[in-house]
Amino acid sequence: MKKVFIILALSIFSFANAQKGTVLVAGSIGFSSVKQTNSKYENFNFSPKVGYQFNDNWTVGGEMSIFKSTNGYNYTTSSQFSSTSQNGFSVGPFVRYSKSLSDTFAFYTDLGIGYSKSKEDHLTYNGLSTYYSNTISNGNGFYANITPALFINIKKGFGLNFNIGGLGYGTTNFNNNGGKNSHFIFNFGETASIGISKNF
Repeated sequence: MKKVFIILALSIFSFANAQKGTVLVAGSIGFSSVKQTNSKYENFNFSPKVGYQFNDNWTVGGEMSIFKSTNGYNYTTSSQFSSTSQNGFSVGPFVRYSKSLSDTFAFYTDLGIGYSKSKEDHLTYNGLSTYYSNTISNGNGFYANITPALFINIKKGFGLNFNIGGLGYGTTNFNNNGGKNSHFIFNFGETASIGISKNF
């Protein structure tokens, strides 16, 4: 079975001032794709945030995330196929604690909680016009996550942010007998992302 795996995770902007009384504007965008012989999975997300740094260590603000994922499967012996797609958003407050380790390195951790809303679409088709089904479920829930990261100052406040996973929990209740979906994530060292930032 041939597998092709592509991950693109890039923080597109992050402007912050390390001093109190300033505004933090940050965001990330990510895309992943997994292909196998009879199936394909894709995921896209965009997550901006805005905060106010009220002292040298603490920042509070709001964050949101927009996401979409698809998972399709084709049967090799017929024209039958099935697919599941999900899209939605989450929004809520966050608090950040940051600590300067030296002129080059700084450590920060974000804690975010909030509301989430999603829509799932399940499609099945067997190649015959007499058999086709499409089930749509809407869900509402909440999330909480903790994300530590390291900032490396390259020159005059411009630097790189390194994230190697975090801790998170979320739950969603779906209508149309969709049930309840709960997940717990602990992925320290399993995922990694690199972003850029500028301190003014």
